Amino acid sequence: MRFLFILAVFLSFGCTQDKAAAVIPGSTTPPVTSSGATLLSLGDSYTIGEGVGEADRWSVQLARTAGLATPDIIARTGWTTGELQRAVQDANLTKTYDLVSLLIGVNNQYRRLPLASYRTEFRALLQTATRLAANRPSRVFVLSVPDWGRSPFGQSTDQQLISREIDQFNAVAREECQQLGIAFVDITPLTRAAAGDATQFAPDGLHYSGKQMQLWAQQALPVVRMLLQ
Repeated sequence: MRFLFILAVFLSFGCTQDKAAAVIPGSTTPPVTSSGATLLSLGDSYTIGEGVGEADRWSVQLARTAGLATPDIIARTGWTTGELQRAVQDANLTKTYDLVSLLIGVNNQYRRLPLASYRTEFRALLQTATRLAANRPSRVFVLSVPDWGRSPFGQSTDQQLISREIDQFNAVAREECQQLGIAFVDITPLTRAAAGDATQFAPDGLHYSGKQMQLWAQQALPVVRMLLQ
């Protein structure tokens, strides 16, 4: 299956360098027996899997476990809700998907962007995701924002403040999902439980390893199975 994703290398939340996004065809992930269900995965560094191999991305692991086709991905490290929305529009997708996932917001929090703006832009992304799921909100699911303050990189930060703000962003996302009848998968506790375990993080100490993202895939698996019934 053609792999659609927008990739940036070694960009932190602060976007210390900015490389042009590229659409890269093809996939090195081994093919799996698939039900034929298609998945589009939208997000930022957590979706593109900054610092890990393609096979370790959470949505790729989910697809492999659930028997889905290899997902299409539109994600880039450092993206906010507004930047993701513009990227999806620029991709000009003409197909629809059996499932669409969304994981976005950490860079809004990191850049101290207004919560009210996040709500407006997140709502617009949910509408876009629903359109790409053939206007079926019951085929869209959202993952909560991980708590990066518990990462090795976050040890020197105000972890309590970060946790409070992450909770605020996730509360907004959950509310917006509930209003539209969209499934919400809470992975934030998993990311907090990873604190102190180096194997749960990528080499940069900020992003997550395939081992941690496998837990996200496991958390989302029963939801995906329910949505596809």
